[in-house]
Amino acid sequence: MAFDRLLTIMDELREQCPWDRKQTMDSLRHLTIEETYELSDAILENNLPEIRKELGDIQLHLVFYAKIASEASSDTNTRFDIADVLNGVCDKLIRRHPHIYGDSDGKTVVADTEEQVKANWEQLKLKEGNKSVLGGVPGALPALVKAMRIQEKARGSGFDWDEKQQVWAKVEEEMQEFKAEFNAEADTVIDQQRAEGEFGDLLFSLVNYARFIDINPETALERTNKKFIKRFQYIEEQAHANGKALSDMTLAEMDVYWNEAKTR
Repeated sequence: MAFDRLLTIMDELREQCPWDRKQTMDSLRHLTIEETYELSDAILENNLPEIRKELGDIQLHLVFYAKIASEASSDTNTRFDIADVLNGVCDKLIRRHPHIYGDSDGKTVVADTEEQVKANWEQLKLKEGNKSVLGGVPGALPALVKAMRIQEKARGSGFDWDEKQQVWAKVEEEMQEFKAEFNAEADTVIDQQRAEGEFGDLLFSLVNYARFIDINPETALERTNKKFIKRFQYIEEQAHANGKALSDMTLAEMDVYWNEAKTR
C-alpha cells in the first residue's frame, strides 16, 4: 500500500508540479548523490529517525528515475518502469545466488562461506558479460572507496595475500619508499610526481591492511573527520567565550582547548 501510494503521488507530481515536471535524470543526479551521503552520515551517527527519512528520500529518487524512463522514449526496447527495475533486480539476485536457487542448468552450487559466495559472484558477473573482474568498479567512486572495492574484487579471484603479516610488511616497505623521496628534516626540493606516486602506494597498502583486519577505511576516516570537527569547534566555542579570535591565538593556546576537547 505504501509503495503504491508513493507511485500515485509521483504520477500526480510529474503531471501537476512545474518543478517535478521539469526534472531530468541529469538534473536529479547530483541531488541523488547528496541524498546518499546524507544517508551515510545518518548511519555513522546511528540516527535511526534520520536513516528512516533519508531512505525515504532515496526511494523517492529511484521512483522518480523510473517514472522519467517510462516517459522517455517510444522505443519499447529502452523504455522501462519501476516494475521492470524491481523484476530485473529480483532476476539478478536469483541468478547470482545459485547456491540458494540452483544454476541455470538446475545444478546445485555449494557456497558455505562468505568467501565462496563472493568468488561465485565474480565468476557469474564475468559470464554475464563483464570483460574484467575489475570492470564492475565504478569509475566515479571516491578513491578510498574504490581502492577497497578493487582489492575485494581481486581477492574474489584469488589474487591476494595469505597473511596479514605479509600485508603489514608491504605497508612498511611502501612507507620507506615514500620517505626515500624526501628528507623530512631538511628543506630540500622533492620530485612532486614521484612523491605523490609513492604516497598513493602507501595509502593503497594501508587500505589493504585495513581490509585484512576488518576495518572499513572510508568509515574509519570519516569518523576521524567528525572527531576533528567536534574538537576544533570546541576550540572555537571556548575562544569565543573568552573574547578571543582564533587568528589572534598561538598554537599553544589552542592546544589547551584541544586537549580539553579530547576529554569531553
